[in-house]
Amino acid sequence: MSQVQAAIREVCQKYGNDRTRMMDIVRAAHAKLGCVCGDAMDTIAAAVSAPRVEVESVVTFYAFFSRKARGQVIIRLCNDIIDQMAGSDRVAQAFRESLGIDFGETTPDGKITLEWTPCIGMCDQAPAALVNDVVVTHLSSDKVDSIVRSLKAHLDPKKLVQKLGDGNNANDLVRSMVENNIRKSGPVVLADLAPGDALRKALAMSPQEVIRDIKTSRLRGRGGAGFPTGIKWDYTRSAEGGRRYVVCNGDEGEPGTFKDRVILTEKADLLFEGMTIAGYAIGSDTGILYLRGEYAYLQAYLEHVLNRRRHDGLLGKNICGKMGFDFAIRIQMGAGAYVCGEETALLSSCEGRRGDPKNRPPFPAQKGYLGCPTTVNNVETFCCVARILDKGPGWFAQLGSTGSSGTKLLSVSGDCMSPGVYEVPFGIKLRDVLKLCGAEGAIAVQVGGPSGQMVGPKDYDRTICYDDLATGGSIMVFGPERSVLEVAGKFMEFFVEESCGYCTPCRVGNVLLKERIDRILAGLGEMSDLEYLENLGQSVKSASRCGLGQTSANPILTTLKNFRSAYEAILRKDTNGTQPTFDIHAALSDAQEITGRESVHF
Repeated sequence: MSQVQAAIREVCQKYGNDRTRMMDIVRAAHAKLGCVCGDAMDTIAAAVSAPRVEVESVVTFYAFFSRKARGQVIIRLCNDIIDQMAGSDRVAQAFRESLGIDFGETTPDGKITLEWTPCIGMCDQAPAALVNDVVVTHLSSDKVDSIVRSLKAHLDPKKLVQKLGDGNNANDLVRSMVENNIRKSGPVVLADLAPGDALRKALAMSPQEVIRDIKTSRLRGRGGAGFPTGIKWDYTRSAEGGRRYVVCNGDEGEPGTFKDRVILTEKADLLFEGMTIAGYAIGSDTGILYLRGEYAYLQAYLEHVLNRRRHDGLLGKNICGKMGFDFAIRIQMGAGAYVCGEETALLSSCEGRRGDPKNRPPFPAQKGYLGCPTTVNNVETFCCVARILDKGPGWFAQLGSTGSSGTKLLSVSGDCMSPGVYEVPFGIKLRDVLKLCGAEGAIAVQVGGPSGQMVGPKDYDRTICYDDLATGGSIMVFGPERSVLEVAGKFMEFFVEESCGYCTPCRVGNVLLKERIDRILAGLGEMSDLEYLENLGQSVKSASRCGLGQTSANPILTTLKNFRSAYEAILRKDTNGTQPTFDIHAALSDAQEITGRESVHF
């Protein structure tokens, strides 16, 4: 038996040779070997009784996994639009020069690899990078040389952290330079709650009464779609099935979103309390927190919080003395795939497979994790649940607006004086949000991340709520020097990269949209291109299989709607009867070379 086989078998045994724990097995194997090579994939497949292709599909799907060895240290520089605005291109060039390699390459000694990565949840402190699992914020080209020298000397990314952030970022289990940047606290998510207070109140009620309170509170899912949480729980509880599961979607990969990072760092007890209440309400004994791979630096701390809750009787057997109520929570790590933020793709990942979205119906409440009824809610939603059970549904319902009760956490970044997290009541005007963050001169605001909508000054009196400007939390601000078309093009680049590739409208349509807007930005666009973009965008939106494809055309469609003049201003007006993308001189070059003379017409 080779050393590779022995190491992999040990990993598989740690997870009970369980095929559904493939993500954990591959992640652990990757940590041991630096990659998951063919021999390792063969060994995993044999140990868990899975086809080899199933193992390889996991290894090749997720950005943080690789079949080939990379450097001992991997520098992943964030390349979203906010980081680019903050100077990531200059930082990138400094890394190229200091390391002597380009992106996608490894230094000749095999020690350091340089890569791009999409949003890592640090837009409020950009430019930022992940160095292995260590977050490095507020990068500049001047800092790169010292970072590279330090890494070459010790190959220990943890030593790059010279100053600790605030709150639990300074905890011994975190030790991160990340800053919370909490700019405005509210009464729901960012207020204090003693662990167990809400849970004990829930356990004094029947499960049906808990669900009734959630319905009465009018709590809607905080992921952006806004589906009523109480109704989802009711569906899950009444669905046929022997077991039920509670899954928390902690995979906030939408560029410009970072509120969950702050909740996980400072309000983990509130989150786990809400998940436990959900377990009691729907009749589940198991919860899963799906934690995005970019937040791996928080895993040890979150495990510590779970262990403390078990010790205090808030998790485990007969919780808080309630005989027969058992509930456990485990953390499932992701590995760099934006599509896993879609709930059915997330469930596929939890089951140890590629993060492919599933067909609906059936919905997760009917057949979710492992084919069992499952409620999937996001981090902020579970925090609201705990607060509702502590303060009462009436208290919660009177906060916010008529159709959107409670508060909303906003991740604000871009061209503003105070980027960070703001807890505001639903119904607040966008103009007031811009005033809070010091961005009153903004020419455009992207509400809801790239999959949301871009609005201009004429829409700043609209309100943040599910019936007007709906958002999962991202607010990106763009000042007068920005080009909304370049921003839309950057968003399309993101969707092209992050599409799972399953369905043609998303896989091909987004590429065509990106190509056409690039043509317009290059000054080769014509009026017919706008109609092309509109028709293709609508086709991608209506024909795609999952939420990613159904919203991926929004950067094009909303800028066409709200900033059409920006497109028209750079369209070519005089084309001399030819298409602007057609180069007549290039087309005639071969003929001119053969005849030995230039065209008399062109």
